[in-house]
Amino acid sequence: MRLEAAARMDLIKKLWRARKLILVVLIPLSLLPLPLIHPTSEACCAYVLIVTAVYWVSEAVPLGAAALVPAFLYPLFGVLKSSEVAAEYCKDTTLLLMGVICLAASIEKWNLHKRIALRMVMIAGAKPGMLVLGFMCCTVFLSMWLSNTSTTAMVMPIAEAVLQQLISTGVADTQEDSETVEATEDDCLSDREENLEQNQLERLYRRDSCMKQELCTLTELPTVETNGTGRKASKASLGQLSLKQTNGHLPSTAISITEPKEKESKDSRYPTKRDHMICKCLSLSITYAATIGGLITITGTSTNLIFAEQFNNRYPDAKVINFGTWFIFSFPIAIIMLLLTWVWLHFLFLGCNFRETCSLSKKRKTRREMLSERKIHDEYIKLGPISYPEVVTGVFFILMTLLWFTREPGFVPGWTSLFEKKGYRTDATVSVLLGFLLFLIPARRPFSRAPRTPAGDSAERDPDPMAPMITWKDFQNLMPWEIVILVGGGYALAAGCKVSGLSVWIGRQLEPMSGLPPWMVTLLACLLVSAVTEFASNPATLTVFLPILSALSETLQINPLHTLIPATMCVSFGVMLPVGNPPNAIVFSYGHVQISDMVKAGFGVNLIGVLVVMLAIMTWGVPLFNLTEFPDWAIARNVTGSL
Repeated sequence: MRLEAAARMDLIKKLWRARKLILVVLIPLSLLPLPLIHPTSEACCAYVLIVTAVYWVSEAVPLGAAALVPAFLYPLFGVLKSSEVAAEYCKDTTLLLMGVICLAASIEKWNLHKRIALRMVMIAGAKPGMLVLGFMCCTVFLSMWLSNTSTTAMVMPIAEAVLQQLISTGVADTQEDSETVEATEDDCLSDREENLEQNQLERLYRRDSCMKQELCTLTELPTVETNGTGRKASKASLGQLSLKQTNGHLPSTAISITEPKEKESKDSRYPTKRDHMICKCLSLSITYAATIGGLITITGTSTNLIFAEQFNNRYPDAKVINFGTWFIFSFPIAIIMLLLTWVWLHFLFLGCNFRETCSLSKKRKTRREMLSERKIHDEYIKLGPISYPEVVTGVFFILMTLLWFTREPGFVPGWTSLFEKKGYRTDATVSVLLGFLLFLIPARRPFSRAPRTPAGDSAERDPDPMAPMITWKDFQNLMPWEIVILVGGGYALAAGCKVSGLSVWIGRQLEPMSGLPPWMVTLLACLLVSAVTEFASNPATLTVFLPILSALSETLQINPLHTLIPATMCVSFGVMLPVGNPPNAIVFSYGHVQISDMVKAGFGVNLIGVLVVMLAIMTWGVPLFNLTEFPDWAIARNVTGSL
């Protein structure tokens, strides 16, 4: 029996190890009757869509590899030609992403991101509440232009250095956290010596009074003290004990014994529970801020790029989604979410005493906070004066933003009106042009003697005086090719749904929802997407839901932007689990937070995000995108698809 049980356990272990391979094989075989029994274009496209979606959600194969499934299944089933599928894997947004990555590579290579982060934290100060807010602001700003994962990986080591400074100071002095420093450190030392003398005096008095069998208040505590509930109070529950002299030798004084602060267990690496809470709050605030910052720009996250490309492909006559309109809509959302998320995290981990944790007064700073500010200042000094490559990178950063905003602002003619042919220039044109120039501009100042290497770079200086700002290796280290292929797979799926008529068929099945008001449809879409994205990757979730929501909007005669934009933003709110998105996993790896902390804090952030997005789409989103009417570009698409 034991041998049989061991054999069964061994078989189960082998099956468990091979579970991904089994899933990869069984899913296509089990769904194969769908295109065989119903050999229509809709059924074949549905088969490819389901197989790809299952691969994405289960992550049985890498996301980029799963995105290649339409490239060979569509031609095999006769949905699209191979050349037509291949054309979907490289779009305008791919070039846009490549240009942005060139700028991101320059920012990271020359430590401009570190200078920005440290400067903003120096402005905010080391008070716990202001420290968290400062890190959140700089993370949001960086995440607008860099990927969420890169931003979190850049900012988290800086935050960890500050947290370690807090912890190391707390180990040396665990009771100074609630005291204010109004004088020099010598005053603090004298106060400490005075407290020590009072404690020695108390012990001498207690021993003398007990030896003489006089009144000793301390020995009567177990029999006379109650805590107001009919139960005897323990020593730990008493905040202060008053001992009055009655033997005639010492003056009648009251000696107070303050209750010590609550400490963590001996095996904990945190001096006090409050220190642990500060570490949790700051760590989680960075991943949430990276998510919030990614909402602001089209290039902030891959999901924004997926939405923009699929929307422009499905509705080529819309001409309403560009860098400017998206920024105007999403920037207020990010500001409101930033403030509410900060308040929520502060309430959850630091309490409601905002005056104590957010005061900017120098008289209310503790010794630990002063040392932390000194540590941050020292790190900033190590960067040295701003270098020539940092200046060039900053100029390119500002120039790219201005050219994006002024291309087609809408209320005034943009710089594209200077050209004769319209519609040829896009945001990708700007980003690729400036990214290309970074490969040409020398990193050394003209007529300078020696180049300055990035701070912390141990590599030897490049002897080439004409070495460019970035090299192809710098670009290749940051270029997310998996995301590029994943986005291309989403475009291929959307093209197949359009050509085969599957999107029209899905829309007809959703006609019973026509009685619901638009805001209810949008809310249901947001809640559904937010729930699914907690367990599946954000790009995969959005790629699956965009065609469905587009067909639903066309069937219900709702402006597609009314549902697509909120769903695109809510798909980024996978913040409750480490597997929700890579920034969560990065923060979780530092060991300050547990899964229960992420679930508790992430649920509140998720709820805040959905409510703020709904507020935006129902208020300033209405006049910005004209959401009260079913637009002509959607009517033309609906009529064409139904023919």
